[in-house]
Amino acid sequence: MSIEEINSLSREGFLEALGWIFEHSPWVAERAWPGRPFATIEDLHAAMVAEVTRATPDEQLSLLCAHADLGSRSRMSPASEAEQASAGLDRLTPEEYERLTCANRAYRERFGFPFLYAVKTSTKHDILKALEQRLEASPDDEFRRALEQVYRIALFRLRG
Repeated sequence: MSIEEINSLSREGFLEALGWIFEHSPWVAERAWPGRPFATIEDLHAAMVAEVTRATPDEQLSLLCAHADLGSRSRMSPASEAEQASAGLDRLTPEEYERLTCANRAYRERFGFPFLYAVKTSTKHDILKALEQRLEASPDDEFRRALEQVYRIALFRLRG
């Protein structure tokens, strides 16, 4: 969808077309809608990021928690399924799956939200390495890094 088409959408159409960009959090698109018209996809993305930045810490945490654990076999959005498959997370060996599951559990216990990583252009090995390294971060740094990853995911989705 072009930026011109996006700008011409009604509020309801805008939410239908873009409400999924931030995982199970259509409130982001709803709050960005009044900022139309957007000159570029990047401007739209910046407006959406600004809405998340202005959100309360509880809303931000809910946004982070709306994502499924990477590599999990739980139900997730079609966009997440495709993104994870592109990184090979649907083809883990039993050992890799166990390693990822244990690291995901440790991460969630430490930080209170799932490990978030924009997997596009990454391999399962990149993701496992990043997860294990980020377990050492401070909670504040990791909260910020998780939001940055959500922003990257959203930009990838907007660009198609």
